[in-house]
Amino acid sequence: MIRKYLSIIVLLIFGILISSFTFYGYQLIKAPNILVDKPDREVIIAPSTTFRELQSLFNKEEITHNIVAFSFMAKLMDYDKKIVPGKYLLKQNMTNLEAIRLLRSGNQLPVNITFNNIRLKDDIGKKITLNTGITVDDFDSALATFVKENKDGFTDQNVIAMFIPNTYQVYYTISAKALVERMHQEYNSFWNSDRLSKAKALGMTPMEVSILASIVQAESVKTDEGFIIAGLYINRLKRGIALQADPTLVFASGDFSIKRVLNIHKEIDSPYNTYKYRGLPPGPINMPFIRSIDAVLNYKKHNYIYMCAKEDFSGYHNFASTLKAHNINATKYQKALSIEMRKAKLNRE
Repeated sequence: MIRKYLSIIVLLIFGILISSFTFYGYQLIKAPNILVDKPDREVIIAPSTTFRELQSLFNKEEITHNIVAFSFMAKLMDYDKKIVPGKYLLKQNMTNLEAIRLLRSGNQLPVNITFNNIRLKDDIGKKITLNTGITVDDFDSALATFVKENKDGFTDQNVIAMFIPNTYQVYYTISAKALVERMHQEYNSFWNSDRLSKAKALGMTPMEVSILASIVQAESVKTDEGFIIAGLYINRLKRGIALQADPTLVFASGDFSIKRVLNIHKEIDSPYNTYKYRGLPPGPINMPFIRSIDAVLNYKKHNYIYMCAKEDFSGYHNFASTLKAHNINATKYQKALSIEMRKAKLNRE
């Protein structure tokens, strides 16, 4: 009789254990454990992330409802031994199985890289790598290697023109070399047959167009003036007149805080000094926007060879075809500037 009761007890305990393991197994595989009753969320897993670091992230950010269950399932699936970096979309009420399959697959979301308003080549890496796992040093090294291989005639002075300001999609795990190559492909795509045809009609290479576009861009914040300014500088180039573009002197000086170019700046011995040297400088003085490049390719035809800031300080310019007309415009501006300076002085007093 005692043996009979013992057998029943053993069976009951065994049944309870089986039920418990079955329930726990169900919880591990089928029960929601990721972002339980929380909105979908994008998660970035950086390169070289360890499983312990991943556990800490998921627990701290409350991505997992039960970190022990997630960890146990991850080890069963060997995910703890191979973390795949990237940007992933974890969805509300995902199971451990669903989440780990996604994270292990490397099925990432693309990230956006956006860059503009860049003046120097050395500043590119800081912006272009922001949403990726690439370090600035790795990017700079990859770009230096690209230039050294001298693809399409790019140099340290002009390679900034290869980067067409825009928003692009890449994967977080893209390598520095692949990112540089991608930008090279985008550059080649940008210079399509239509743009190449227009550049040829100007007697300019795409690089020369970009260099001139950078000067046009630096001359005025008024987009609608770009076509006129481009035409002015093209007139000067065709006539063999020095460009005498003030922004090139600022670039040559390396002091970008300069507000007014003085005669002393015109003495700077630099190939970027377009007062001292005729023709285009050896590279862009900034990263030209698409609209600036297109302003050169679609420049407005006229006879202007001089420009001067308008006396109303609107940011626009007065243009002239003769030195006499230019001097009149310059006098108007200087007179207006003197009045403004006197007003400012009185206000300070």
